[in-house]
Amino acid sequence: MTPDLLTGRVGWVLGRLLLAAATLLLLSAVIFTVTDVLPGDAAARLAGPDADPAEVARLRADLGLDRPAPERYLEWLGGALRGDLGVSAISGRPVADVVGERLPNSVVLAGVALLVAAPLGVAAGLLAGMRPGRRADRAVTGLSVVVVAIPEFVMTVLLIVVLATTLGWFPQVSTAPLGGRPWDAPAAMVLPVLSLVPLGFGLSARMMRSTTAGVAATRYVEAARLRGVTGGALAVRHVLPNAVQPVIQVVAVLFGGLIGGSIVVELVFNYPGIGLELQQAVGRQDLVMVQGITLVLAALALASLLLGDLVAGLVDPRERR
Repeated sequence: MTPDLLTGRVGWVLGRLLLAAATLLLLSAVIFTVTDVLPGDAAARLAGPDADPAEVARLRADLGLDRPAPERYLEWLGGALRGDLGVSAISGRPVADVVGERLPNSVVLAGVALLVAAPLGVAAGLLAGMRPGRRADRAVTGLSVVVVAIPEFVMTVLLIVVLATTLGWFPQVSTAPLGGRPWDAPAAMVLPVLSLVPLGFGLSARMMRSTTAGVAATRYVEAARLRGVTGGALAVRHVLPNAVQPVIQVVAVLFGGLIGGSIVVELVFNYPGIGLELQQAVGRQDLVMVQGITLVLAALALASLLLGDLVAGLVDPRERR
C-alpha cells in the first residue's frame, strides 16, 4: 500500500468514525424521544392504581419527570457518555450493570451462530455462483430462500419438537448455571444457536452467490480460465477474493442484527441475553432500562458496521496495490 493510499485510508477511517458518532447522537435523540412520548404516565404506573395524587407527584419528581424533556435528555446523554445509563425504576439496578451481565451472553450466541452460518453460506454461495443456472445453483438458491422465509419462532418450535422433545438430545431451556454463563453448559446453547444459523446462512449464501456470479463473468476470470486455471483453484484464488467483500459487510450487519433481534429465540429458550432483558423491560414499561439497552444495541450495531467496512477494505485486492 502506497503512502498516499495509506493516508487516504486513515482519513476514510476518521471520517467513518465521525459519521458513526453523529449517527449515534441522532439515534440517542430518537430513542429518548420515542420512549419519552409513550402513552401513559410512568410515575402513575410505578405508584400503582391505588396511589393518591400526592404520591404520584412525589414519584414523578424523584424520577425527574417534572422537568422539561430537553433537560432530561441532556442529562441522560451526559450520563451515557460517562458510562452511566441510569437506574432501573423497577429493580433498582444500574442499567450498565445489567447490560454488562447480559450483553456478553448475546454476543457469544450471535458470534457462534455466525461462525457456523457464514462459512457455510460463503461456500454454498461460491459453489452456486460458479455454476449459475445449474443444479447446484438452483438448490442453494432455493434453500436460502426457504430458510430466510421461515420465521424465527417457527424455527425454534421445530427444533424444540424434533431435537428436544422427540429425540431428547438437548434441553428445552438455556438457563445458565448458578453463578456461571450459558456456555458453561454447551448443550444448552445448541438449540438457540441452531435457531439463528438458518438466517445467517441464507443471507450470506444469497449475497455470495450474487457477487460470485458477477465476478465469474469478468474478463479477469475468463483470462484465468484461458490460462488453464479451473475448478477449486479458479474459485478460491481468483473469484473468492473479489467476491467476498460485500459478504463481509452483510455478515457485519447481520451480527449486530442478531444480537438485538434474537428476542424471540432468547424468549423461547429462556436464554439470559440482552434481547430477553429488553423484552422484559418493555413488558414492565421500565423506560430507563429500555432506553439504556436500546442505546447500547445501536452503538454495537454501528461498531459492527464500521468493523465490517474496515475488514472489507483490507481484503479488497484493489487496496493492496
